[in-house]
Amino acid sequence: MAFWGNVACSLLFVSCVVLLSCDARYDPNWGSLDKRPLPQWYDEAKLGIFIHWGVFSVPSFSSEWFWWDWQGKPLPGVVAFMEKNYRPGFTYADFAEDFTTEFFNPDRWADLFAAAGAKYVVLTSKHHEGFTNWPSKVSFNWNSMDNGPKRDLVGMLADSVKNRTDLHFGLYHSLFEWFHPLYLQDKSRNFTTRDFVKMKTMPELMEIVNAYHPEVIWSDGDWEAPAEYWQSQEFLAWLYNDSPVNNTVVTNDRWGNNISCHHGGFYTCGDRFNPGTLQPHKWENAMTIDKYSWGYRRNAQLSDYLTIEELLATFVSTVSCNGNMLMNVGPTKYGTIPPVFEERLRQLGQWMSVNGEAIYSSKPWTHQNDTVTEGVWYTMKPGPVVYATVLTWPGSNLTLGAPTSTSATVISLLGFPGNLNWKPASPSGVIINIPPIPINKMPCKWAWVFKMEGLSN
Repeated sequence: MAFWGNVACSLLFVSCVVLLSCDARYDPNWGSLDKRPLPQWYDEAKLGIFIHWGVFSVPSFSSEWFWWDWQGKPLPGVVAFMEKNYRPGFTYADFAEDFTTEFFNPDRWADLFAAAGAKYVVLTSKHHEGFTNWPSKVSFNWNSMDNGPKRDLVGMLADSVKNRTDLHFGLYHSLFEWFHPLYLQDKSRNFTTRDFVKMKTMPELMEIVNAYHPEVIWSDGDWEAPAEYWQSQEFLAWLYNDSPVNNTVVTNDRWGNNISCHHGGFYTCGDRFNPGTLQPHKWENAMTIDKYSWGYRRNAQLSDYLTIEELLATFVSTVSCNGNMLMNVGPTKYGTIPPVFEERLRQLGQWMSVNGEAIYSSKPWTHQNDTVTEGVWYTMKPGPVVYATVLTWPGSNLTLGAPTSTSATVISLLGFPGNLNWKPASPSGVIINIPPIPINKMPCKWAWVFKMEGLSN
């Protein structure tokens, strides 16, 4: 199969207000691939939902790396857990029959993600354990149709997500597998052979793209081998040129060792990457509500989960610095999303229903943080319109040092009627007078957004 072809694209880049039209052909090398413009929908979206779900959801102990922590590089706590709770001779594959997913309702999931204000969803199609959540033709019986659920989990969620307006569907895929014999054989040969890539990785990637048309390909498991071993450039050239999603698909940067944060579509640079400063290249903060795991943990305590205040602080700082936030939830083996995750998602959705204007389609401003008051993050839209998200309620007055006011400056609080009184601060900035607001009239419970129009900067 050819890996490259033609792409016709027309993308409006709001940041430079230039319409880029191209009839490009991308060759399988980073010099060419890195020239592909990032599809506009992704930068506008700002918020995605990550879903780590697989056989590791059955033991639901330690993390999604359970198999490796048990039999790869054993952790004493994981080994003790197995010795205490499972019979001798129990194998990791034995967990698969209990990956039942009997309460999985993809429509309910999709409705919840939309209610959270997310614009895209990225499901784990295969983690490092090798179990595929679709009936892969190259997985033998280690997949969700032949084992456990006995159904196509990827296809079911893909259909539900795509039936929701403004929700894009994406897939996470691990390039490698901890214990696959072909991978271990290639590794023992210092990756001078590519049997695993030719017989497993590439067929899987082609399969999920052609079958499910994901608009995000979130690659992982790349760090042990170079991109040339993975044939990453060849795959991306095909994806950008000839695939059924060539005009709309976005990719991350995990395509081989030393590639992350240097090549690819958007950069992730590392798990929970949140630099706190403006980044010149579009990036994504892939993070978890559970502070310690991507998969569901039965023994997690309430303090292990981020509060809504912590989530919003992470979110607004990410967007201010030119990033998207991909927020992870870990469903149970039964196919349910635990209530603590649902609560956080719905809380975030409540906040976005009031303040989404400051988030969706926004761009970084000349300042990310305020120069006087801590806990303030800025975004902007054409106009210019500048938004200051304040993480702590300021009381009767809010002093901002970054804005330069003019006689035409107008300031308001999103979700609250009318304009606010303000005056210039010395030597620069503005002092915003905030009227007494009854608790039942507050526009939201956390992180308030002040909208400023008519600034000179």
